[in-house]
Amino acid sequence: MKPRIGLTTTPAAVDDRRVELVNQAYVDAVVRAGGLPFVLPVLDPDDAEPALLALDGLLLTGGGDVEPSLYGALPVPEVYGLDPARDASEMALVRAAARAGLPVLGICRGSQVLNVALGGSLVQHVPAVTGVENCLRDRAYEFLHRVRVDPGSVLAGVVGATDVPVNSLHHQAVDRLGAGLRAVAWSEDGVIEGIESDDGANRFLAVQWHPELLAGHDAHERLFAWLLTEAGQPVSADRQRISGPVT
Repeated sequence: MKPRIGLTTTPAAVDDRRVELVNQAYVDAVVRAGGLPFVLPVLDPDDAEPALLALDGLLLTGGGDVEPSLYGALPVPEVYGLDPARDASEMALVRAAARAGLPVLGICRGSQVLNVALGGSLVQHVPAVTGVENCLRDRAYEFLHRVRVDPGSVLAGVVGATDVPVNSLHHQAVDRLGAGLRAVAWSEDGVIEGIESDDGANRFLAVQWHPELLAGHDAHERLFAWLLTEAGQPVSADRQRISGPVT
């Protein structure tokens, strides 16, 4: 059976109707890698654990900013797209995935959610720190800069390189690392572009760029292949799926 991958969504309104959106590129990337994508709407946090019972892996997709109060900060003027319900849902999914031993791939916002869910913080507006504009949506399918990857990291093994060209659609990034995470990729200006589990306790990998928009480029397709490979592995014997509220 193909691994079942849950994809988080962005709540929105279309013709005054509430909808849950997911970019088709994420769906296509999971399908190309050999998985079955399942769309996960914003859920009550208490439903995160039972939702994951039907899945083999989790893909945290991109979107708006994470509520700064979740990492002890006040919002700067450039913060946009806050959605407390989505934040709560996705962070509960991260914690439930950790408890269940499921693999998680985070992309852009997904990297930030993963970090904050584990106690980390974010740079709220990267250009204010580096002087470089990172969110270039009109060039979403282009390589705009390179990232340096730690040669001893899981990420380096996945992408098959220690120097990777990437696109750039973000204005926030990981700052203080969450528990059990380490930085493994950086842009030329020092911004963290990749994080992963640092002790083998969890199967977490996340990048700041958008590999789903770089179809046909092997290094980026391999990120989804990693998720599918990990999703096909049995959960380790010391992990149990715990019913009830996720805290």
